[in-house]
Amino acid sequence: MTDGVEVRGPLGERYDEILTPEALGLLATLQREFGARREELLRAREERQERLSAGGTLDFLPETAEVRTDETWRVAAPAPGLRDRRVEITGPTDRKMTINALNSGAKVWLADFEDANTPLWTNMIEGQLNLRDALDRTIDFTDAKSGKSYSLKDDEELATIVVRPRGWHMEEKHLLVDGEPMSGSLFDFGLYFFHSARRQLAKGKGPYFYLPKMESHLEARLWNDVFNLAQDMLEIPRGTIRATVLIETIPAAFEMEEILYELRDHSAGLNAGRWDYLFSVIKKFRDRGADYVLPERNAITMTAPFMQAYTELLVRTCHKRGAHAIGGMAAFIPSRKDAEVNKVALEKVRADKTRESGAGFDGSWVAHPDLVPVCREVFDGVLGDKPNQRERLRDDVKVSAADLLNFKATPGDITEAGLRNNIDVALRYLATWLNGSGAVAIHNLMEDAATAEISRSQVWQWIRNGVTLKEGQPVTRELVERLLDEEMATIRAELGDAYNEPRFTEALALFKEVTLADEYSEFLTTPAYIRFP
Repeated sequence: MTDGVEVRGPLGERYDEILTPEALGLLATLQREFGARREELLRAREERQERLSAGGTLDFLPETAEVRTDETWRVAAPAPGLRDRRVEITGPTDRKMTINALNSGAKVWLADFEDANTPLWTNMIEGQLNLRDALDRTIDFTDAKSGKSYSLKDDEELATIVVRPRGWHMEEKHLLVDGEPMSGSLFDFGLYFFHSARRQLAKGKGPYFYLPKMESHLEARLWNDVFNLAQDMLEIPRGTIRATVLIETIPAAFEMEEILYELRDHSAGLNAGRWDYLFSVIKKFRDRGADYVLPERNAITMTAPFMQAYTELLVRTCHKRGAHAIGGMAAFIPSRKDAEVNKVALEKVRADKTRESGAGFDGSWVAHPDLVPVCREVFDGVLGDKPNQRERLRDDVKVSAADLLNFKATPGDITEAGLRNNIDVALRYLATWLNGSGAVAIHNLMEDAATAEISRSQVWQWIRNGVTLKEGQPVTRELVERLLDEEMATIRAELGDAYNEPRFTEALALFKEVTLADEYSEFLTTPAYIRFP
């Protein structure tokens, strides 16, 4: 349909409405213009990793000191639909979630093509259709099992859509430009921008994005250039796009001001992506010895010194530059069967949101519509009628590089139960991911790809660094293989007829590949994506 563009994915019903010649033309232009720079930046990540593995460290960049010391610059004023972000809900773009998220009462819906999604071709194209249908108000859904029907509330009651494309490291293998797979980031961004930017503007809002897994301000500069070219091609004024950056890698924590500066005309602030942040810490310092080994996943809280330093610096940085600071995920899934579980978990959610609102965050995330009222109530108590608290500059916050790197002070243990939990949750998540679902309810928590990334990375690191469990047993390949067999047996017995033998067998093989190999895989989703048709 377009010179040099080859669509290799099957063309389902209505796919031609998304994969139009004009849309493919935009994608091809973006890939040709920016594909080489993307590759250079990914190589820069590898080079930094080599320096860290060789004993190097991270620090605030001397070459960008002028950006940090210049007190005069600010990001753009909040765009329509993004002034009040006190509660945001996240989730994939399947038809039911699209309706429920927009109707949830949240101010913003993070429409996710990334960690809460699996990059099946059908998910990527049908998600674009669902977003466009929602903006056209032609979307509805009837649950085949319950017979319940879902439809949108009035426009003024709906959450603002903010799309999260895939990270720079991902490719879209079903669309080739000049014979090569194109960037998954540019694919997701380009299709949504082409089809929905003007639809959003017609509703008085705009094309808004969440940008994941960046590791440097140069990666933000690349996004800014992408935005400018796309706006020019569609004859939409520059600055119409707004983007919130997830600070979910530890290198990015040292470049927060620079990231805001690069995107300043398109910036909508920063978000504390805390689960991926933990994954990044483990990944970057994975083979550096005992001082860089964190406790088991469930023992690490936001009050750990290095996590508190990172989140408080984020708030201070954002408010200093007039940007929103958005807090992390409340992943609890309310149970309809266990009131006591709900009571305990909701108390934890409330405490977490109280901590965030007290620290100066302007809003926070939830994973389930039933948590929207809790988050909103907490932020209402701090904000009242104000849309945000960007005026709280947090000049009291003083964070050094040593504070951000103070992993050794993190309280908590590494136990056999923690090791088993990492194995159990990763296997359950991977089996569901490989079956096409990226947001998975496991043990009353909504888990996404970051969960599996933390779990498998900790197991790899514990083996590599000779960690000994609290009970006295060293973590070895042999121990992990034995526990894998035991946890698989437990899952099989628990699920009974619902146990999907092929998917769990594949999940087990993938988990072994990324935890027991000598070489560390940078992203679990890369070898997982290869397994997709």
